[in-house]
Amino acid sequence: MLEGVLNRLGEYGNPVPRYTAPRCLLERQAVGGCDACHATCPHGAITVGPLGRSIEIDPGACTGCGLCVQVCPSGALEYDLTAPLQSVRDAGNAGEGEATLTCSQSGAGGPTLPCLGRVTPAVVAASGAWGIPLTLLHGECGACPVGAPDVPERLNRVVEEAQTLRAATGRPAQVTVRAATPEDRDRAVRVSRRGAFASLLRAGRQQVAQAIPERPLPFVDWSQPRERTPEEWRWRARSLVPAPAPDTGVHWPAPLVDDSCIDCPVCSNVCPTQAITRDLKPEGGVQLLLDLSACTGCMACLHSCPPGAIHAQEEWLPAAFGPPILLRDSDSAM
Repeated sequence: MLEGVLNRLGEYGNPVPRYTAPRCLLERQAVGGCDACHATCPHGAITVGPLGRSIEIDPGACTGCGLCVQVCPSGALEYDLTAPLQSVRDAGNAGEGEATLTCSQSGAGGPTLPCLGRVTPAVVAASGAWGIPLTLLHGECGACPVGAPDVPERLNRVVEEAQTLRAATGRPAQVTVRAATPEDRDRAVRVSRRGAFASLLRAGRQQVAQAIPERPLPFVDWSQPRERTPEEWRWRARSLVPAPAPDTGVHWPAPLVDDSCIDCPVCSNVCPTQAITRDLKPEGGVQLLLDLSACTGCMACLHSCPPGAIHAQEEWLPAAFGPPILLRDSDSAM
């Protein structure tokens, strides 16, 4: 039993994000592929694998900054969102007036992430849904050994993306991005009971006081349709609170198909979350269906469509997040 506990604790210190190969646009062989994670990693920890069909992560070079997760268009790379979301919620439940997340190099007190590159639009959007002001405190990013010099600019883009999503609710998130100051060192620290034991066993006293508990993500069970959708996009959908009015557009880029479609299977084959499904009809022909809430907006389908029959729609009415949308109903099939 003890050996199992210690093995599990060792995983808590592993900074490498989970890689789900079936969600990677290289693995799906989407036209144009994707090298966003490789191009973004400030430490050269990510390389494109043999034949250009996968990525490889060097655990010795990875610092866990999360910048690759921020830019991954399909959720192939991800960290567990439970701990930062719980930290924000705990601050709100405690009546502290605001929640804070700070980077490990800032010197500020309060809940700490290895780098604020770990902050994603879902975390910001959730704080808005809960009505909890969120302050993101970064350190001196210019010479940071964990992240990159442009982390503050990247954070501002993350916040902008979250606010675009929340615009449909009529209640923007209250977010501040700023450098930590000496006064921030005395910020209160709250560690949830859920993660305190794990933190205690894996870190020294100072780290227990600061670090947000983190748990390793299990492998995705691809046989379960729900698990194909990354947690990031599931939380984005959950964060549409208060519910948008029925006639209000929600910013959620996703594909539409026009009549130049030749009914080939390419769009469904390259979709990294299987948000697009191609069903053969018993009487012949095909139906293309879109599960909007599972679509990450990567547009691999658009770039890969042989006749160019797909284009992006930026906004959808709230009802579109219900049953699958019929994109195409044809009496023929390739």
